[in-house]
Amino acid sequence: MASTLVALAVLPAPLAAQSSPKPAAKVSKAAKSVADPARKTAKKTSGKVKTKTPPKVVVPLVEPVRSEAAQRMVAWVATAHDNGALPYIIIDKQAASLSMFSAKGEFLGETPVLLGIGIGDDSSPGVGAKELSDIGPAERTTPAGRFVAKFGLAFGRQRVLWVDYANSVALHAVITTHKKERRVERLLSPSPEDNRISFGCINVGTSFYAKQLRPLFLKKGGVVYILPDTKPLEEVFPSVRLLPYLTAATAD
Repeated sequence: MASTLVALAVLPAPLAAQSSPKPAAKVSKAAKSVADPARKTAKKTSGKVKTKTPPKVVVPLVEPVRSEAAQRMVAWVATAHDNGALPYIIIDKQAASLSMFSAKGEFLGETPVLLGIGIGDDSSPGVGAKELSDIGPAERTTPAGRFVAKFGLAFGRQRVLWVDYANSVALHAVITTHKKERRVERLLSPSPEDNRISFGCINVGTSFYAKQLRPLFLKKGGVVYILPDTKPLEEVFPSVRLLPYLTAATAD
């Protein structure tokens, strides 16, 4: 009888062990181990998702209305490829304006210019060797023609784009040393009548010069075409006469 009671007292112990919550704990760990890779995958996927940057749309610049001579010059250079592999500039003295193009003929911008105070298309003989104070008003001309321009040092070790080095004609940012000349105001005025003020050099706005012109011409230079004041266009640029034939040949 005593042994039977002892056996009955011992039997409930395994039943209690079976009702223990340990198996449930094991299940939750298993569930967690299944969920973790999903979470890691989600994190990796979310980290790799990148928003695509829309491509930049380059809108070509609208070319300005030009004089007949300037328009012919633009068409001739583009058709004849007279600039070779260099960027180029076309300066219309009568309109006091500058148009800039890439080596491939893409229009890059237009800006007003200041020019020599003297009306004329040739430099006076020996003018490049004279002191500024010895150059009379009639000698202060910006010569017309085709020039291969490169950057170099000028007075005061300032780097300028030399257009005609022999005659001391350069293209550079507007000079503001002499306030009475009001060069900046002359550039900003709508009329070209007051843009004649220099000794022959070509002045442009500082921002245009530093941000657009200088970076384009600094490495290899370029070609500068200056249209005449008084001479016929064909006298300064005889090959312009061939434009109709070049245009027809290109069309064919």
